[in-house]
Amino acid sequence: MVLEAQDAFLSLCDQDVAKEAAKIFKKQHLDIRLGARVTGSQINGEEVEVTYLDKEGNEQKQTFDKLIVAVGRKPFTQGCFSEDSGVKLDERGFVFVDEQCRTSVPGVYAIGDIVRGPMLAHKASEEGVMVADIIAGHKAQMNYDCIPSVIYTHPELAWVGKNEQELKAEGVKFKVGKFPFAASGRAMAANDTDGFVKIIACEETDRILGCHIIGGHAADLIAQAVIAMEFGSTAEDIALTVFAHPTVSEAVHEAALAVDNHAIHIANRKKR
Repeated sequence: MVLEAQDAFLSLCDQDVAKEAAKIFKKQHLDIRLGARVTGSQINGEEVEVTYLDKEGNEQKQTFDKLIVAVGRKPFTQGCFSEDSGVKLDERGFVFVDEQCRTSVPGVYAIGDIVRGPMLAHKASEEGVMVADIIAGHKAQMNYDCIPSVIYTHPELAWVGKNEQELKAEGVKFKVGKFPFAASGRAMAANDTDGFVKIIACEETDRILGCHIIGGHAADLIAQAVIAMEFGSTAEDIALTVFAHPTVSEAVHEAALAVDNHAIHIANRKKR
């Protein structure tokens, strides 16, 4: 059972992906309860009783063998700096840094979970490399628009760039291409056909703005989109690229083709 305080499941994800994930997880007999606010817990021997308010505001109790609390993270900076160090923190405890991780004190850098941006190991690692290069006198810069995120469930969820909700809120016109793994020969051979690849491109320039994947090997497939976006690729660039057959990576190729209704192995949307 998952007790989710928010009214939307996986609210940070593209909602196409979130809805597909909820559907698949429910088929796996995962009980997802939205709008559930945990108010307390009590250990009773080998079990734990959880008290929560449901979305109607009624108090509920549930007993479990195991309980995992996942309510987000915060920077652990308390006591890291003396009051007269000059390093500035915000109200949440994050260290203020610029795009190259310089703090408010010359010669002092900060990276990873104590600075802005996603709390991801690969983001922190690359920030460390960037800072080391800068200290060594080299030119270095990270592209914070191309940091992939992964949820390691089965099927996996992975994404990079903007999702539909963000683009609509920003007033950006875009087009979408989707390809289901159910139409992938390799996925069928592996008996792992849940999910899809979704590519979002700018309506005017065709430049890839985001890629969202749910399915087997999503954590590995997303790297193709990250590389494409790093080089400013268009959906057409991916569509004109030769992918090995049969591979699950062909789903990325087909999703790029589908952006302009050119997919080969699924029926395309009717042109308006």
